[in-house]
This record gives sequence, structure tokens and C-alpha cells, in this order.
Amino acid sequence: MKPGATVIDVGINPVADREGRRRVVGDVDFAAVRAVAGAITPVPGGVGPMTIACLLRNTLLAACRRRSLPDPLF
Repeated sequence: MKPGATVIDVGINPVADREGRRRVVGDVDFAAVRAVAGAITPVPGGVGPMTIACLLRNTLLAACRRRSLPDPLF
């Protein structure tokens, strides 16, 4: 990984913690990558907001294009 890279961790894995409770972790070694990456998404909670933002953007673009309106400036 290049220093300063943006890491989007989309993998999810259920694991048991020391107390035996289940939790969700990503595929990326967050602690190790955090020291090198410019930005990293947390798991859980990192990709969901990005997915929603992209979905809203695509919905707005589709609505404008269906009505022959110019694409909004983002």
C-alpha cells in the first residue's frame, strides 16, 4: 500500500471477542493500515454512508436526465 492511500474496507467478517460476544470486523488490518493510509473506512459503519450518498447522487442524476434537465453540478 502506498503511503497516503485511501482504503475502503468493504469486507465484513463476524468474529468472537475475548468475552465470547460476536462482532463484525473488516478484511483490512485497521491498526496497521491506519499508520500508513491517508484515510480508512471503519467497519462497521464506513461503507454504508458512502453507499447511500452514491445512491442519492445516482437517483438525482437519473431524475434530471429523465426530464431532460442538465446534470447538477456536484
